[in-house]
Amino acid sequence: MMNLLDEFIPRFDFSERHSVDISAPASRIMNAVAAWRNQDDPLVRAAIRLREMPARLLGHARQRNLDLTDFTLLERRGDAALVYGLVGAFWRADYGLCDIPTTDAFLTPCHDDVCKLALGFSIQPGPHGTQLLVTETRVFCAMDRARRRFTPYWYLIRPVSGLIRRRMLATIREQSESPPSHHQRAALP
Repeated sequence: MMNLLDEFIPRFDFSERHSVDISAPASRIMNAVAAWRNQDDPLVRAAIRLREMPARLLGHARQRNLDLTDFTLLERRGDAALVYGLVGAFWRADYGLCDIPTTDAFLTPCHDDVCKLALGFSIQPGPHGTQLLVTETRVFCAMDRARRRFTPYWYLIRPVSGLIRRRMLATIREQSESPPSHHQRAALP
């Protein structure tokens, strides 16, 4: 299956990829991906608060910390793939987020000093009957100026971003492999 990210960011300047094997049905895994939030992990919450501290000190703080809810769902292909998008000047203290309410808005060419970021998840058959959940982040800088500004930011946040992705995958694996709770079982047909 072609990488769904190729439909949204076929050319990119930066990328990061992580994966984990999960012993659970693809539907449980993809539903856990869609439900995951930064606030569910204390270390991730702390990392985001630290990243956003300059904005708070400058009085430019957002109402809430950056989370997956700030992204636009670009496409979900059943239980096989899911892609979220975000556009902004991510190096700015307030992320410089642009309003992208639809997939078409994300696909519109950028002529500003911003970057497009796509966060993708895909599920592929893994070893011994498991599912391989892969997450890939791609960033496309629309203009050279944006690339020059984003590059140092990327190398500064990339280790933390990788840690967040690995913790996210571990949590999703744990949630997907855990037996359904009584409430979840009652909701099953």
